[in-house]
Formats: sequence, C-alpha cells, structure tokens
Amino acid sequence: MRGSGGGAVSDPSGSGPIEQLAPVHAEDYRPDREGWAWWLVVFLRVAAGLAMIKGLYHWSAVCGFGARPGEAFDAQSLSWQTATVFFAVIDLVAAVGLWLAAPWGAVVWLTGSVTMIVVQIFFPLIYGFHWIVVVGLVVMIVAYLFFAVMAAREQPA
Repeated sequence: MRGSGGGAVSDPSGSGPIEQLAPVHAEDYRPDREGWAWWLVVFLRVAAGLAMIKGLYHWSAVCGFGARPGEAFDAQSLSWQTATVFFAVIDLVAAVGLWLAAPWGAVVWLTGSVTMIVVQIFFPLIYGFHWIVVVGLVVMIVAYLFFAVMAAREQPA
C-alpha cells in the first residue's frame, strides 16, 4: 500500500517498515534476572560506570582540576591534548549508550577502548605505557564479546 508521498506505508497489522523503526522503551524489555541477556545488561551497566569515571577523569584533565602549575592542559603537548579531548568526549558518549544497552553504545565503547589500547602500545609518549590499562581493556572487550555471544545464542530463532 502506498501513501500520497509515494513512500511505503505500513499495514494495520503493525509489521510494516514504520513499526520496525519504532523506538524501544525501557518498559518493553524486562529481563528475568536469569539468562545471558540479563548478565549482558549488568555488564553493560558496569562498563558504563567505568566509562563515565574515565570520561570525567579526562574532563578533569582538560579543566585542570588537580593539576600542578606546570601540568595544566595548555602546557601539555598537542598529541596529549588531542588524545585527552577525544577520550573525554568518546567515553561519556559510550557511557550513555552502554547504560541504555543500545547497540551504538557498544560500538562507541569498543572504538574508544581499542583506540586507548593502540595509544598505550604504539604511542607511549602520549600517556606512557601502562600495561594494567591494556590488560584491563582487553579483559573487558573479551568479557563483552562473551556475554554478547551467549545472549545471542539464547534468543529464539
């Protein structure tokens, strides 16, 4: 069935393209506190909290909170400033997406996490090399992939 604008209009049964794009509301999904989907949501909320803390840490560096006189944001190298602003923004955006359990949140978080691993390993002059950061992020990524795959397996076909 076509409307006056020439675009596809859904049928009254609710299976058309418009209904497929409808937003998901919080009350639409209530995990039953058992199963991998619930554990995935718990993991995403924990990761959101960590991303929020990391993002606020980077914003505190941008704003100069706790910095000694010679360590202010404008006294740092351009590469440090660029990386710090990037992580300040991407970590907070990822935190929101992860908390909402939105697919884009995981993509943004994975982008930020992989970027931090690359910065730590290949550009140690920016922040220095901290192996605990690399190991922690790799463990988080592997845990996310584990929970996502297990949750996808228990979904009906």
